[in-house]
Amino acid sequence: MTDLTLADAGVESAPDVADDGVWLACIDCDWTGAPFEEVRYRCPDCDSLLEVRYADHPSLDDFADSTERGVWRYADALPFASGVSIEEGDTPLYEVPTIEDETGVADLRVKHEGMNPTGSFKDRGMTVGVRVAEELGVGRLACASTGNTSAALACYGARADTQVLVLLPAGKVAAGKVAQASLHGARILEVDGNFDACLDIVSDLADRGEAYLLNSLNPFRLEGQKTIGLEMLEQFRDQTGDLPDRIVLPVGNAGNTAALYKAFREQVAAGSLTPEEVPALTGVQAEGAAPMVEAIEEGNDEVRRWEDVETRATAIRIGNPVNAPKALPGIRETGGTAVAVSDEEITDAQRSLARDGVGVEPASAASVAGLRKLRASGEIAADEQVVCLTTGHLLKDPDAAAAAGAEPEPVPADTDGVLDHLGESRE
Repeated sequence: MTDLTLADAGVESAPDVADDGVWLACIDCDWTGAPFEEVRYRCPDCDSLLEVRYADHPSLDDFADSTERGVWRYADALPFASGVSIEEGDTPLYEVPTIEDETGVADLRVKHEGMNPTGSFKDRGMTVGVRVAEELGVGRLACASTGNTSAALACYGARADTQVLVLLPAGKVAAGKVAQASLHGARILEVDGNFDACLDIVSDLADRGEAYLLNSLNPFRLEGQKTIGLEMLEQFRDQTGDLPDRIVLPVGNAGNTAALYKAFREQVAAGSLTPEEVPALTGVQAEGAAPMVEAIEEGNDEVRRWEDVETRATAIRIGNPVNAPKALPGIRETGGTAVAVSDEEITDAQRSLARDGVGVEPASAASVAGLRKLRASGEIAADEQVVCLTTGHLLKDPDAAAAAGAEPEPVPADTDGVLDHLGESRE
């Protein structure tokens, strides 16, 4: 079990290895290390996940003094004052009145991360991660991807003028995402295997010193993603005068669940939140790729790797969520839960979001599908204020959007023919 609890979220004394109040720490043992002296992804003593730690934690009120927008508004909670940036973050928190009325919760908002520069939340992690890569002086960036990570890394790597290598599961990535990585100049390798096989290979390449890994195994990438939680708290408070009771989010590699939990632990340490005020983190997976849900339902401390996974929600088609050791405590410590939804429920939620004017890819809609299912079962109460996180834009997977939408209707090339087709009368 990790020590990632809300009760232990106090300000820490910086160890001797800290660099300007920043260091790396193992989530399972007492190892600490310098953040930028050498490349590390896992603890050298016990092979567990690493986390970025800070001597000081700014509060939500401290951020209010910043004139910046987006990720770097929260620079005081990040390893650097600025990064390789294309104005990521500052994404909208939408009202969705139709879905709010249907589900019957007290207040429902949708945090649409698809409005980032490359169309997904991954940009938040890349602005920090690529800046760290510059600090470390690495020459090649790499990732395994179901699509969004490769698009973001290719874009930010291009901005930093650094070579990018991406490994994709052959035939399993939406065309829009491959096109992004290609256009931004990444070298794309299609692997005869699933995402988890791609991650195994790219992790081995990183261990051999052939590339700097920027999947969410990298603890610095999650620092950028934690700004979703900080921004969400500020926006919800500004719009409603309150804080959300629950955040419902899709789970693939569980990086966002881990990152939001870290953001909230740090705000407890800063005094902005009490442990009781931390929103309940609620994860949603597709039924065909639900190892986190299995672990929560069975009360397991570890996730069992699913070798065969399948869902039309390609962004969460992952059978071995690498951040599960950070995410499982986040769900349990905040009083959250996890639920699996069918592909049909995901597509129906995608259509409902579109009716409220919010266009998302299938994986994003899993959060609303999960809200519906948990509301129907009574797990989510009518008096709750809820934020659903949507992680990628509609155009990330145009084929899925077209399949979920209405078919085009052929008509003649004249006005009378159009009116006849519409069934309207003419004078």
